[in-house]
Amino acid sequence: MLDADRGARNARTVNRCARALSYAALVLDDPVSPTPSLVHAYDAHVLLEPEIVHGSSPLGTRIRVPIVGGSFAGPRLRGSIVPGGADWQLLRADGWYVIEADYFMQTDDGTAIRVHNEGLWRDPDGEHPNGYALTSPVFEAPLGAHGWLNQRIFTCRIRVSAPDEAPAVRLTVWELVMP
Repeated sequence: MLDADRGARNARTVNRCARALSYAALVLDDPVSPTPSLVHAYDAHVLLEPEIVHGSSPLGTRIRVPIVGGSFAGPRLRGSIVPGGADWQLLRADGWYVIEADYFMQTDDGTAIRVHNEGLWRDPDGEHPNGYALTSPVFEAPLGAHGWLNQRIFTCRIRVSAPDEAPAVRLTVWELVMP
C-alpha cells in the first residue's frame, strides 16, 4: 500500500510538472501574455540525519532522510525548521531522485506553516552540490499574516552539504509573480 501511495504521489508530481510546462508553452506561444518573474521568498538551512535506505521496490530504491531542524529567513518571514519532518526520496533506475519533503516551519511570530516540497534531483558528476535540484514547494499557512504563501506558486533550488559537513541542505525559494 505504501508503494501505491508513493506511486500516486509521484504521478501527482509528474502531473504538476506537466501542467507547469503546458502553462509555460502557452506563455511562450502568446506574445501578449506576461512572463512570470522570480522574487526571492527566503533561504533555508535544513539540518538532516543520515539517510535511511528502505530497500528496492518496482519503482526504485526508497530512501528516507529525517529532518531535525534548521532555520529560514527572507524579506517577509523568518524562523525555524521544526524537527520531525522527512524527505522521502525515490532513486529511479535512470539515476534521478524524486524528492518529496514534508515538514513544518515555525515563524518568529509563532505561526506553524506546513511545507510539502516535491521535485527532482540528479547529479551527473556524483559530486554534491552540483547538478539539477529543483522543487515546487506548496505551503499550508493559517489565514492572516502568512496567508499569502497559500496563494502563490513557488520554486526552489537545493544545494546539498559537502560530504565532509554535517548532513544538511540549503534551499533558496522564489515566488513566481506576474508583472
